Amino acid sequence: MTNTLLEESLQPCVPTTAEAEPKQINLLPWSAPLGWLKLGWKDIAAHPLTSLFYGLPFWCMAVVLDAVFEFEPEYAMMAVSVCLLLGPFAAMGLYDASRRREQGLASDFMGSLTCWKQHLRSMGMLAGVLLVLALLWGRASLVVTALFFNTIMPSDFDVMEAALSADNWEFVIAYAVVGGAFAALVFGLSVVSAPMILDRDNDAITAAITSLEVVGKNGAAMLLWAALIALLVGISVLLPMAVGLAMVGPLLGHASWHAYRDSVRWPVNVKPLKKCVISSNSNSNGRNL
Repeated sequence: MTNTLLEESLQPCVPTTAEAEPKQINLLPWSAPLGWLKLGWKDIAAHPLTSLFYGLPFWCMAVVLDAVFEFEPEYAMMAVSVCLLLGPFAAMGLYDASRRREQGLASDFMGSLTCWKQHLRSMGMLAGVLLVLALLWGRASLVVTALFFNTIMPSDFDVMEAALSADNWEFVIAYAVVGGAFAALVFGLSVVSAPMILDRDNDAITAAITSLEVVGKNGAAMLLWAALIALLVGISVLLPMAVGLAMVGPLLGHASWHAYRDSVRWPVNVKPLKKCVISSNSNSNGRNL
């Protein structure tokens, strides 16, 4: 009885739509992402096997990207965009593990595998929006390559050497501008949207708008967060067979949960969760009397 009440008290007290108070976007210090990474590392230490399991999809993405970049470099940006699309969804199990640890609940690996099922509609809509952006990004990549790449496409010599030659500086600049614009948009829409859907079961549009609000109100922190993501991923792929992504992927996944929890505040959760449960039991006892 006591254990049941304790576990119930740790569950989020989610109000009805009429009772729910509006969310608040926190103003974060520029160094906040460093704290998210620290908390993410603690989550990995608490759930090493679960984290390793969810790290495998990130490693597979790196292997696919390497193959695309080597054999079909003109499709590299499209492949990158697809990986950015899949990343938040591959991390759903990591969000669930971090959420349960935050609430003091026992780890549930099997539950993390299916945590997305209750949010399938919202996650599907978010995936659709990001998929459209991925397709547009891929098409823009091909157009930029066709318009600005002034030498023969590097099919039998070093790709980076060809791209960074003096004849292709315009290509590098155009590719960076177009790719950066799409990357910023995808980052802004997804930085906290997937964890928010898992936590609150909001619709995809509300989650995406909230994500953009977080980025808009915390430009310095989010710029550092994006730079840290790029840096950690860049370092990890330099290791043999890009095995570093098997660790960096889960680290960023866990940290993304803490980024959401640090950025978005739901006033109703300020109330003691145990009080919500006791109040509910008291009302039922009163009715029984």
